[in-house]
Amino acid sequence: MTADPAAAYKARKEAFVSNLTGSSLTDISLVTSVATLAILLWSALQKRQALFTPYTTIAGLADFLLNVGAVLFSFTVYSSAPLALALSLLCPAILMLLLSSHPNMASSKSKNDKKSTAVAATATANDDSSFSSSSSISTQMPVRPFLTHYRGSMMISTCLAILAVDFPVFPRRFAKVETWGTSLMDLGVGSFVFSAGVVSARAVVKARRRTTTTTKGNVEKLTPGPGFITRLIQAARHSIPLLILGFIRLWSVKGLDYAEHVTEYGVHWNFFFTLALLPPFVELVDPMARSLSQNYSYDMLAVVLALAYEIALNNTDLLRYILISPRGPDLLSKNREGVFSLFGYLAIFLAGRGTGVSIVQYQRPSSSSSSSHQSKTRDPVSATAAERRIVLKTLAIRSAIYILLFVVSTHVVLFNLNVSRRLANLSYVLWVASFNATQLLLCGAIESLGPAFSYEFESQSAHSDSTLGASSHASAANATSRILRAFNSNGLAIFLVANLLTGLVNLTCNTLDMSVLSAMAVLTLYAAAVAAVAFGLDVSGVKIRL
Repeated sequence: MTADPAAAYKARKEAFVSNLTGSSLTDISLVTSVATLAILLWSALQKRQALFTPYTTIAGLADFLLNVGAVLFSFTVYSSAPLALALSLLCPAILMLLLSSHPNMASSKSKNDKKSTAVAATATANDDSSFSSSSSISTQMPVRPFLTHYRGSMMISTCLAILAVDFPVFPRRFAKVETWGTSLMDLGVGSFVFSAGVVSARAVVKARRRTTTTTKGNVEKLTPGPGFITRLIQAARHSIPLLILGFIRLWSVKGLDYAEHVTEYGVHWNFFFTLALLPPFVELVDPMARSLSQNYSYDMLAVVLALAYEIALNNTDLLRYILISPRGPDLLSKNREGVFSLFGYLAIFLAGRGTGVSIVQYQRPSSSSSSSHQSKTRDPVSATAAERRIVLKTLAIRSAIYILLFVVSTHVVLFNLNVSRRLANLSYVLWVASFNATQLLLCGAIESLGPAFSYEFESQSAHSDSTLGASSHASAANATSRILRAFNSNGLAIFLVANLLTGLVNLTCNTLDMSVLSAMAVLTLYAAAVAAVAFGLDVSGVKIRL
């Protein structure tokens, strides 16, 4: 009796992504460095040649090839030689940064210098207290190009990987591991959650929004934010669209007999359910974070939560229950991977929020050095560079701490833990946190090498939050990739579009038997389609909040 071709193909698809062991941390680091170096080359081209100003069709194509094409190539045809691709981006970037400015750029720089001088002169006319007050309010949450680049690059990598994994041109070592090990896609899942945590920090900072008076010096007071019940209700409302998407995906997978990897999240669970449940759970533990040290409260809570979960895994029957127990008829047993990994993803989200709180708000110099800082940084561009150094120092400390904790958890005999995305255990949480903190640090360092700009441009003549925020955005725009900004602006909406297109391709194409050339053609068209949607939403000013 001949087997059903559709059933046989589905079985092949499921086997194609099952029982995989992943790759080494070195290999993953090399591959992910391509996206970072693409940002570096973009910054060098913008600084020395102003290639992306104005943003012409050629500029848009170059932007796409750098920040989307290079990442796609690193996942596919250059997966066996990521170092060669990385060097092809790094070398020209270094050469361009070492070369003198292009004449056109020099002229543009001269004009910008005149504008900066005019702004600085206006600032000098004001007294010190007025300047400090304006700075504190105007740049409470400045638009940071490096944060946009980090999130946009992460989103592009995620969108590319979810379809590329279905083609043989995407190496199996990059696909999600079965239980123990590290892979590119395992890192991508955690990075998506970490990034969401970074963005959520804006709400925390707004709740701590400061009002400044200048009777005798600068006196800062914290305005009260929304109460616990209000925040919990808001989080629940935010979860509703994601829950709906989760049920739609569940229905489509079961109804269309779509290939699925049950041990990834469970029989019914999917990533949208995880994303939907994170906001209310975060608000439930948020009061504990607020009671701890303000600087590292969320980071501390993240580590404590991940450690408690790890202890439960290794000192109870929980580990055995998740991995090898037969699936019973109840929903918990059928979806135990998704349910219990939620603790690990919650820790990752909190780590992202802790990192975000330290970087989304303007970091003023300490009071002991404020007077000397003001005298040296009257020029808004210099002030922005000085503030960025404070942010980079904070990121460097966080990155070092998370890397140290990860090394201890995986290499010290007392722990000697293995990474497991399926469990979202302690070592996985620390790996994701250390990687993303380091990525933010690298993107920030690249920003300091790129085009000069100011968060405080025109801020001396404006006093409303909205006006100052708009000025900051306009000033930082020339230092921000339009493609990366587009993917960052509507992240979850773009992720949904990418999922829909991924399903469409898998339902209409035999991805398993496709040649390298055909696969690359499909992936390139897919990448262009997703980028076009992202760019179209960004240009039209549409913000889809899920």
